[in-house]
Amino acid sequence: MKNLLITGGAGFIGSNYVHHVLEAHPDYRAVVYDKLTYAGNLNNLADVSDHPAYRFVHGDITDRAGVERAIQEHDIDTIVNFAAETHVDRSILNPDAFIQTDVYGTYVLLEAARKFGLERYHQISTDEVYGHIPAGHSSLETDPVAPRSPYAASKTSGDLMVLAYRVTYNLPVTITRGSNNIGPYQYPEKVVPLFVTNALEGKRLPVYGDGRQMRDYQWVGDHCEAIDIVLHAGELGEIYNIGTGQEMENLRMVEILLDELGASRDLIQHVEDRPGHDRRYSLKIDKVRGLGWQPRHDPEAAIRKTVRWYVANEWWWQPIKSGEFREYYERMYGSRKVL
Repeated sequence: MKNLLITGGAGFIGSNYVHHVLEAHPDYRAVVYDKLTYAGNLNNLADVSDHPAYRFVHGDITDRAGVERAIQEHDIDTIVNFAAETHVDRSILNPDAFIQTDVYGTYVLLEAARKFGLERYHQISTDEVYGHIPAGHSSLETDPVAPRSPYAASKTSGDLMVLAYRVTYNLPVTITRGSNNIGPYQYPEKVVPLFVTNALEGKRLPVYGDGRQMRDYQWVGDHCEAIDIVLHAGELGEIYNIGTGQEMENLRMVEILLDELGASRDLIQHVEDRPGHDRRYSLKIDKVRGLGWQPRHDPEAAIRKTVRWYVANEWWWQPIKSGEFREYYERMYGSRKVL
């Protein structure tokens, strides 16, 4: 394992993983393959653009010829698939894009891995595949999947395809399912960067429903370390949950965020909830801990560290919020009922 094709590597988690690989594995090559949709941003990789072990290829994972060409030209032996449409709200507005990328795109990558006999295919997935988790239980990797949004269903479909290729073709695959990632370079449609940047601009923070949905917020760098450990030490054909093993109410997340900013809680505005909003996610992470990994940050530390990054990097998010994002924000929140 030396030459990694990191699909979706210009996105949030993918770009953080590229940084991790280049620092942790000096003898590896990181080839980013990215379509550069609205959430893909080469500014995420600007500080490694001249790194001798980094290459960028502009491409779509649904393009079989493009994927195969990248594998051959860069002598790829491993695929780490971050490429996905990821935002639940957008999946409600436009499910088609999610099916194309998260399902068909995964199939194209699996076929390429099989055709060229790659050493490893790793799929980045999400805790949302488990659906709503009742109090008193945390999801195990062996639990049934029960997705409740088009996004979660598309990621579940990709996971099932990966597992099927292991059984049918003996493809060397692994899957990780992460909880809510936060940290540098996260597109501000997601709740934490949205709320931080709104607060910095003196705008309201639109909290869905009563805000008492339960989530596990993890620092993206911790997640990247865990992915890397699974890639190198995980058992083939297995799934590994990655998170902190702790959870908090979304409203508590907002309070921590505002406290870190020194901003008023009067900015909180409860709005009509989104359809099918899962009430609680909770992951059991004993399996990945068994590989020697531990999260370095608890959720509160991750939230505070994320806030500080957005405060210090206005150059990154200001251009984003003045572009395509503005139309999307108005579409999502402009007519949403205030509670």
